[in-house]
Amino acid sequence: MNAITIVIGSICILMIAYRLYGTFMAAKVLKLNDATPTPAHEFNDGKDYVPTNKWVTFGHHFAAIAAAGPLVGPILAAQFGYLPSLLWLLIGAVIGGAVHDAVVLFASMRRKGKSLSEVAKEEMGPVAGFCTGLAMLFIITITMAGLSMVVLNALQNNPWGTFSVGMTIPIAVGVGIFYKKTGNLKLTTTVGFILIMVGVFVGPYIEGTALGDFLTLDTKTLAIILPIYAFFAAALPVWLLLAPRDYLSSFMKIGVFAALIIGVFIINPSIKMPALTDFIHGGGPVMAGPVWPFISITIACGAISGFHAFVGSGTTPKMLDRWTDIKVVGFGAMLVECVVGIMALVAATALQPADYFAINSTPEVFKTLGMHVSQLPHLASEIGLGLEGRTGGAVTLAVGMTYIFTKIHWFSHLAPYFFQFVIMFEAVFILTAIDSGTRVARYLIQDFFGEIYKPLKKTDWLPGSIFASAVACLLWGYLLFSGDIGSVWALFGVSNQLMASIGLIVGATVILKIADKKRYMLTCLIPLAYLYVTVNYAGYWMVKNVYLNHAAAGYSLLNGVLSIIMLVLGLVIMITAIKKWIELLSTPHVKMEKMSTGNI
Repeated sequence: MNAITIVIGSICILMIAYRLYGTFMAAKVLKLNDATPTPAHEFNDGKDYVPTNKWVTFGHHFAAIAAAGPLVGPILAAQFGYLPSLLWLLIGAVIGGAVHDAVVLFASMRRKGKSLSEVAKEEMGPVAGFCTGLAMLFIITITMAGLSMVVLNALQNNPWGTFSVGMTIPIAVGVGIFYKKTGNLKLTTTVGFILIMVGVFVGPYIEGTALGDFLTLDTKTLAIILPIYAFFAAALPVWLLLAPRDYLSSFMKIGVFAALIIGVFIINPSIKMPALTDFIHGGGPVMAGPVWPFISITIACGAISGFHAFVGSGTTPKMLDRWTDIKVVGFGAMLVECVVGIMALVAATALQPADYFAINSTPEVFKTLGMHVSQLPHLASEIGLGLEGRTGGAVTLAVGMTYIFTKIHWFSHLAPYFFQFVIMFEAVFILTAIDSGTRVARYLIQDFFGEIYKPLKKTDWLPGSIFASAVACLLWGYLLFSGDIGSVWALFGVSNQLMASIGLIVGATVILKIADKKRYMLTCLIPLAYLYVTVNYAGYWMVKNVYLNHAAAGYSLLNGVLSIIMLVLGLVIMITAIKKWIELLSTPHVKMEKMSTGNI
């Protein structure tokens, strides 16, 4: 199997799905009508609610949803072979992810751009709303730990990478201040990008110096530094760090994956990983569980991801200029993210299987596989960094992309620069997600504790912001410090897909209220049925075999308790939804239509 075959075939499938299924969802199911003003027009305040060009909104939405998930998940799942990952990415994105993102965005917009917990409360009642809000708090906390784990394994004992990533912090702050003072976006962007590239190329010269020794950090030290950084990122004004980092990283993501697609077309690497490996039945060195259900919780972003619900019921519904833009922004951005996931899968599976497993498993575990590395020693020598045992997916992507790029004659001597640039590119994107996610967690904490102490509800109250940011960082920082990538990423996968199930539950409820034909509800119920069963079985498997199993390497009472709480919350929401569906199905359609149009 050649990479070009996978890339061209996948893009064709996604384009056809957008043209046919996306149009069906927009015109028939959601009945998008531009005659009604969107919340951006109805509540235009020039700050949060701002009518925005659909392509600008698309860029914002894509940058927000396509963080580290589509880069890491497909790489970790490659242990099962390329075929399960490819099928789940394509089927999950079309049938599940694109529908989920579109209906959550629509549900939020018809409720004035409110968060999913508020939408659930208004659509299904206060119990569903409370459980959704609590689940969101748990899920965002676990998400931060899962994403941060990837950074740890990429920057461990890597002073060049740590320096390059660390330099993006003062660069982003400088860009934020410079733009606020001058308002010159082009100059700010140019200077920011040049400084970031300088940070990558200066990196080799710090090795062997006092600064290089200072930046040679182990995972435990990095696990303390990251939450401290996130505390300041969450508490500082958004324009000072979060916004400029998000802006600069968007250009990097588009450029890097455009270059990777071009590289694949020039080199056309063969896929070295078999379609199916011996680990589909479980016992793999990367993820211990079997291909089902773990393929669907390991690959979330790129297929279907509950994290998107935070964005689809957050900033994006307050920006859309027209209702029909939901097709481009909600449905379309998810399919583009699927392409990112497929390219990450290509980069990982283009490596020799032994090289892949040497990177993604500990040296002790790799010895038990009976494999012998092929090109990894040569790549490690060229890059100047030990690559074995760097689990988490980030290093695998960097090695895979470096392998592809250096096959081009002009770039054959630039392996260390390509590798460190990709590491920085991944880490910057992950830190962007950590910035945004920790800030969202801070808002959720302020909202919850604000019921007890009212001043906490004021997001601009400095003591409240400091308290909530500290609590958020302590929560996910503890998970990060005490976990490993296998257990934490599985916990993230279960919680994330449970959030996606909740999004589909809300979407199904809304469709049942507004659609001309009740069977259109199946657009949400079909992916919901698969995902809900999958996530509950995966949660049960992890609790029984890992989290509450004293003999397992990933034993963690905390992770087990968190998993049980989340699954119970999901069950309560599902029971509440079924009761609501029965009520709606017994209600005359005319009455339902009046209810729905009144809400819009």
